[in-house]
Amino acid sequence: MKHVIAIANQKGGVGKTTTAVNLAAALAATKRKVLLIDLDPQGNASTAAGTPKNENTLYQIYSQNLDIQDHILSSPSGYDVIPGGENLIALEVFIRNESKQGELKRQLDPLEYEFIIMDTPPSLNQLTLESLFAATATLIPLQCEYYSLEGISSLINTINTLKNKNLTDNRVFGIIRTMVDMRNNLAKEVSEELEKHFPALVFNTLIPRNVKLAEAPSHGTSAIQYMPSSFGAKAYLALAGELIRRIESGG
Repeated sequence: MKHVIAIANQKGGVGKTTTAVNLAAALAATKRKVLLIDLDPQGNASTAAGTPKNENTLYQIYSQNLDIQDHILSSPSGYDVIPGGENLIALEVFIRNESKQGELKRQLDPLEYEFIIMDTPPSLNQLTLESLFAATATLIPLQCEYYSLEGISSLINTINTLKNKNLTDNRVFGIIRTMVDMRNNLAKEVSEELEKHFPALVFNTLIPRNVKLAEAPSHGTSAIQYMPSSFGAKAYLALAGELIRRIESGG
């Protein structure tokens, strides 16, 4: 069965790209067939996947009626990639003007992958909405600070609205605590608040603040390839395991 997962949070700097790249690498390490789609004009996921930003983004696929299958690249980290880049800014306008909402879902339906992971921009814009239409599940990375809690409700409400209008089968599948330092009292408090308010959604795995996670993208790879023994790499391998167990138990 194919799992199409949007990594989304309209707040920037919460570890979306780090989560997308390392989760893709961790799932690929379990011998599953994985595709990473970079929907962010900054193209950071593409760089971190070792497939530098280029012009063959989803913009070409949409605007020239091309087949997504012909634009898939291979990452040295063992998964496939649809790269991102600056012309995705034009895609946002194109989707609105040409009424192309839902095109990504149509393009992904025939692809044979066990996991398709989508990295989204740090806003609830047309590109993020396009990923939410296409997804079967959304994972929300969240830094343990109070401002982070504010955005969760609007994202959950957006997904529920799309679902209630029968525009998607997507649902919020989990909240991932990122950049965690449990020596920090605020992080501990926010973490406990999350567990209290979203007990069924919060993943047990904590993603720590970790230098190797930050360094890996500059080497065009995930932390799992760059330094598999690092705390960051081990955390994402544990997260992939927890995600697979949740899926298998129908969570």
